[in-house]
Amino acid sequence: MKLLRCLLVLLALAPFAARAQDDPFAGMGGSFDETKHAIEALAVSGNTQAEPAIVALQDGKLFIAPDKSLWIKTESGAINARTGEKAEAPGGLKPVKKNNAVREAANAALGSLTLFSADPAIRKKAAEAVFRSRDPAALPALGRALDKETDAGVRAIMEQARAAALLSAPDTADADRIAAIGVLRARGDLEASSLLSSINGGSPEVVKSAADAVASIARVQQLWTLAQGVFYGLSLGSVLLLAAAGLAITFGVMGVINMAHGEMVMLGAYTTFVVQQALQTYAPSLMGAGLLFAIPAAFIVSGTAGIAIERLLIRFLYGRPLETLLATWGLSLMLQQAVRTVFGASNRDVTTPAWMSGATMWGGLTITYNRLYIIIFAALVLAALMAALRFTSLGLQMRAVTQNRRMAAAMGIRTPWIDALTFGLGSGVAGMAGVALSQIDNVSPNLGQGYIIDSFMVVVFGGVGNLWGTLVSALTLGIANKFIEPLAGAVLAKILVLVLLILFIQRKPRGLFPLKGRAVEA
Repeated sequence: MKLLRCLLVLLALAPFAARAQDDPFAGMGGSFDETKHAIEALAVSGNTQAEPAIVALQDGKLFIAPDKSLWIKTESGAINARTGEKAEAPGGLKPVKKNNAVREAANAALGSLTLFSADPAIRKKAAEAVFRSRDPAALPALGRALDKETDAGVRAIMEQARAAALLSAPDTADADRIAAIGVLRARGDLEASSLLSSINGGSPEVVKSAADAVASIARVQQLWTLAQGVFYGLSLGSVLLLAAAGLAITFGVMGVINMAHGEMVMLGAYTTFVVQQALQTYAPSLMGAGLLFAIPAAFIVSGTAGIAIERLLIRFLYGRPLETLLATWGLSLMLQQAVRTVFGASNRDVTTPAWMSGATMWGGLTITYNRLYIIIFAALVLAALMAALRFTSLGLQMRAVTQNRRMAAAMGIRTPWIDALTFGLGSGVAGMAGVALSQIDNVSPNLGQGYIIDSFMVVVFGGVGNLWGTLVSALTLGIANKFIEPLAGAVLAKILVLVLLILFIQRKPRGLFPLKGRAVEA
């Protein structure tokens, strides 16, 4: 049987081989069918002028003379398409005409021709092009390329391209079709599913094998869709964690409902913009590291603003939560207007560095670099905060004030300064959140308003003042939002999450991880 199949393949390729031996360019410039067959013959001929001629055809630069000679027009003159030599072209040149069939044949031929490139990336790209074209004419070239291929990744793509071409060939044996279906089933993406879904002829075994493969790919795609939703949920949860971590500290220690917390995030984002503008003007070579300079700068700017707010406003309103809420809300409006006055009301462009741009595929999962780095950054910020609270004297005093303010004061801790430093720390963390948000959101005076409500939800859900609770609640709310949004829409998803949160708080008013301690004050 193998010998018979080889003979059939040789017989099928005999016309192309004969034409390639005599003149692979024969027929080019004739009817559309003749041009298409000439391109297919060029693809398997091994002629060194095949690729330049086909590229020129695609670009509309391939011309035919009355004597059937072919010429490529360039800016420096004419080139004989058969020899590749510059010469004076005869008169009466006419462009070689194209239709969709000719274009598809040209695309497939170029894919076949670049299968033998020395660069593995080019060979992989060429194999993908052949896979998409599904042209059986590329089978001989694919066979030769597979015999020489040593790169495992490129070889896998070539095998998939060969399977697609075999399924498109009308004379492929059922056993080969079923084997090709198995190869595409292992590929498991939407393109493979689309190709397999188009199989509606052949033996019952082939049709059943294709249907089973399509069902299997659909199940795999559902799992990848689930994984994609989890990744987006983690990225959203990381953003919420960054925005809420500072609020968890200030709200937990002082019990202050700070409605201007979102504006600390905004200040961090605008600090990123100012740092990038300064580097662009004075040190353009450091633009790639702009975010590394912006992170400490945003912490200092927002932290200093937080200390100033606590010393000049909030310390006079302790014990009066409603007045504190109204005062910080008014302060948030003032800060927004101040930013509009300095920077204008329009959005500001913050450049994403090259190392945070783009995405990579892991199976069926698309991982964008900017969101991946935000997840890593949020984890590092949380780890640094926990280390500061656990291993520094400021952290020890903050925990003492959180658990029992009066006893801490009695032990000699200056609670007013702890309040100011805590507020500054929380605001500084919010500023660093602004650096991260500048990479995925618009830098505008209203930036912080989009996260303030979600931040309070995260803090209340996780347990006031508990960073572990903030982490769990941020990731939970982020993932829940991303899975509800496709079903109910963005607005309704937030409403449903809020309703579920209210029902949860009815059961556990102190959140997931409430702080434990003996509070002697009333």
